[in-house]
Amino acid sequence: MKPRLFLDTLDDERVVEAIRAAEAVTRAEIRVHVSVEEVSDVEAAAAAAFGRLGMTATAERNGVLIFVAPAGRRFAVLGDAGIHAHCGDAFWTDVAAAMSAHFRDGRFTDGIVAGVAAVGSELQRHFPRRPGDGDRNELPDAVSRD
Repeated sequence: MKPRLFLDTLDDERVVEAIRAAEAVTRAEIRVHVSVEEVSDVEAAAAAAFGRLGMTATAERNGVLIFVAPAGRRFAVLGDAGIHAHCGDAFWTDVAAAMSAHFRDGRFTDGIVAGVAAVGSELQRHFPRRPGDGDRNELPDAVSRD
């Protein structure tokens, strides 16, 4: 899919609302990034974006990145060391499967929102917001692009 078409159909506002809803119940951080470049290795590209976007800078190492590369019809979901230690590989596979079902039908915003919601649920289990916790938004909620 052409990245411009993907970006034109993506409802950034809904994605940001989903991120904010998920982050309202957890101390963790979620980001969505769309690469306009075609990438041959989506995992490597996502890992590079993870570093560039400062995802490892969260206090509890509990950031999650949903990385989408529409030109190659690929995406990856990566979690930092703190969350990955709690979830394991099966969780990331489940999130990807939920997103893929929407993506196959061309419902990209729905897929990303479903992924954010699933990640938020898991983050809430392991990194719940505690009474008195203020919202320390460590990373931007906006969909980023390169």
